[in-house]
Amino acid sequence: MSAKRKDDKNRWRNKTVAFRVSPEENDLINTQVALSGLSKQDYIIKRLLCRDIVVQGNPRVYKALKDKLDEVLAELRRINDSGGNNGDLLETIQIINTTLHGMK
Repeated sequence: MSAKRKDDKNRWRNKTVAFRVSPEENDLINTQVALSGLSKQDYIIKRLLCRDIVVQGNPRVYKALKDKLDEVLAELRRINDSGGNNGDLLETIQIINTTLHGMK
């Protein structure tokens, strides 16, 4: 039997919480998790308990920001060519902006 893994406050997390989300909600959650630098579990727990998400700049966060900005640029170019509108893109830009603003 493996040793019990405890969190940073020496609590043993043995309860499971699960819920369903749409593919779009899942993509948005994954984007926010990647830009936070936290694990998905830690991110969701902090959000559910209304705790502040403090982004620590590290190579993983910078890479996630670069990748998202590349996706945004590609989408902006596509929209410019087709004349369309994308509300999800605006939300992603706002998340990136908040993350970059918090890293100053």
